[in-house]
Amino acid sequence: MPRNESDALASVEGAEPIAIPSPRGIAGGLLSPLTQPWTVARETAGLARDAVRILRGTDTIAPSPKDKRFADPAWSTNPAYRRLAQTYLATAGMLSRLVDDYEARGADWHRVEQARFVTNALISAASPTNTLIGNPAALKRAFDTGGRSVVRGLGHIVEDLRHNGGMPAQVDRRAFTVGKDLGITPGAVVHRGEAAEVIQYRPTTASVRQRPLVIVPPPIGRFYFLDLRPGRSFVEYAVNQGFQVFMISWRNPTKDQAAWGLDTYAGAIIDAIDVAREVTDSPDVTTLGFCAGGQLMTTALSHLAATGDDRVHAAGYAVTLLDFSSRAPLGAFSAPQLINLARRNSHRRGVITARQMGAAFTWMRPDDLIFNYLVNQWLMGEDPPAFDILSWNADGTNLPAQLHEQFLEIFGENSLVRPGAMRVLGTPVHLSRITVPTFVTGGITDHLTPWDGCYRTTQLLSGPSTFVLSSAGHIQSLVNPPGNPRASYYTGGEPGPDPHAWRASAERHTGSWWEPWAEWMLERSGEEVPAREALGSAVHRPLAPAPGSYVLERRSS
Repeated sequence: MPRNESDALASVEGAEPIAIPSPRGIAGGLLSPLTQPWTVARETAGLARDAVRILRGTDTIAPSPKDKRFADPAWSTNPAYRRLAQTYLATAGMLSRLVDDYEARGADWHRVEQARFVTNALISAASPTNTLIGNPAALKRAFDTGGRSVVRGLGHIVEDLRHNGGMPAQVDRRAFTVGKDLGITPGAVVHRGEAAEVIQYRPTTASVRQRPLVIVPPPIGRFYFLDLRPGRSFVEYAVNQGFQVFMISWRNPTKDQAAWGLDTYAGAIIDAIDVAREVTDSPDVTTLGFCAGGQLMTTALSHLAATGDDRVHAAGYAVTLLDFSSRAPLGAFSAPQLINLARRNSHRRGVITARQMGAAFTWMRPDDLIFNYLVNQWLMGEDPPAFDILSWNADGTNLPAQLHEQFLEIFGENSLVRPGAMRVLGTPVHLSRITVPTFVTGGITDHLTPWDGCYRTTQLLSGPSTFVLSSAGHIQSLVNPPGNPRASYYTGGEPGPDPHAWRASAERHTGSWWEPWAEWMLERSGEEVPAREALGSAVHRPLAPAPGSYVLERRSS
């Protein structure tokens, strides 16, 4: 289980609306590398030779020192366990090389990523450490506890079968309460629409910047990953910089809202912009979109540009992909048959659930997101950990069928970057029409939205752009408060066509991308004005304290 904050952040998969693998797709991904008879024959012969060496007692096949699965001394000192680990590692190496050779022979990269996804999942599932008899640490725990760890593990299995879809729980959800432990920055709901609430946060500085900030979180998951706890809250940080902060809190849809699509969400963003303008007496706003929220924000910006509307002065993007043509592990799910299947499933049910979306992401990193917890809870009998970010990650939301279908079109057909391929609020989407200044971020180790794909946004939009590269992964780069000496980011000159040329000349800084973002924002947020004590206005009166009611809804699909 996660041992510290960094491990917990690394255990969060984030969310992008993708197609979920089918049994047929899984079989295809597994069989593709096996269509190379000479390579298969060579690797099989090599595996046979390895088997002979293992039986004789070789020391050349050994787990990586970083592989925590084989950290117990029994894997190196006990002859039986040592040979078991070596056999597993030799077989895993053979399967990985088959995929590498499949790629080297010029296979389509989407097919390669599909094969790699399935092979990695199979390799992780086959590890001997996932069984009680094959895990010496778990056997020792059972002996030391007189079997109590086994009993507790069986209890966890039953609980997970009943309440977690048969997957090991990642977190103890009882440890945190939204509004009490999480999402506690003071504020009030000043607008409630059908699809979203708008939260205004209380200023903490004597003066504030006149132009407000509207934050657009992703519609998958709940917004409070941006407002975890004091010291770990992006909202708290932004308020302390003197910005007037407004947050969109999306409603958790059911099948009754199956028809909600881009028009619904883009319209809600524009409504939030107007609320912030009216409450602050500002003619325009700045915006900041996170993950898929950045895609929604882009469709609203495109509509505003098409109608000659200047309500948005500047916009930020945090780990958002607009262009899906770049190679990424997500390509494993872009096969047309997978996308069509996912589209049919969500239409039939009216929504795609958080559990369905999360399944694909957990299997992208099965050692960290599945079997790590299986071993600790099911075999070792430990209780699930209590981490705020893991609690948020388990607090998923549904996605309505119409929006899911449109996201699949963006993902599978790259529709956002094709001028006029999509229409939102009655106008065709043309990214080049968006001319507002932009601040764009990516994460070096982000496996969901690769940083060079995020960088592409600087080339797709027409306004002046600033790019900052975080040293972390997807969620790690978002929950990234200043003060962590291990955190860093890169800044450079004006982004050109080549992201890697930009990175080669970029300068590394210790700290968080939140800091250069705040500097960029201060230049674009207007003059300082006295902070108002009261929240809301005569038109938009406070309806409820933050974090509002929509974030607390636990609605069935």
